[in-house]
Amino acid sequence: MEMITLRPYQVSDVDVFMEWACDDEVIRSSRLRHYSSKEEALSYLKEEAIPHPWYRAICLDGRPIGFISVRPGSSEGRCRGIISYALGSNYWGRGIATLAVKMAVSRAFQEFPDVERIEGTVDLNNKASQRVLEKAGFLKEGVLRKYLFINGGRTLDVAMYSLLSTD
Repeated sequence: MEMITLRPYQVSDVDVFMEWACDDEVIRSSRLRHYSSKEEALSYLKEEAIPHPWYRAICLDGRPIGFISVRPGSSEGRCRGIISYALGSNYWGRGIATLAVKMAVSRAFQEFPDVERIEGTVDLNNKASQRVLEKAGFLKEGVLRKYLFINGGRTLDVAMYSLLSTD
């Protein structure tokens, strides 16, 4: 049986990071940017992923196949965390993302005691990612029109989902 774990990214993960993070299907269905070189990916890992307060590799049998992060809010927004995730397209449709989301929110609620709500926004056209959050217990709260700029400079309508620590 395959084992799903979450762990911090390491610099030594750069090659496997590029395998899934440069996947055209992943880029098309997420807000990730394409890394055109190993140096760009290494810079991203060193400057953004590794110092992030809660950015984890989604690992299948110890090998990174995606990422999941929870960014806790600050000041008056410290009661909220924002979840983001992406998974290599070879692993879609197997329940891995749903399990990773469940694992991440459980840990985030424990590690960030002020966080009472974790929210995520999903491209309105990405039904599979919406389904991941729904299966993980998130509630769809509504649609935010023209909410984000994405690759190519176009704006995106998103569905807003949330999960409370009391749910």
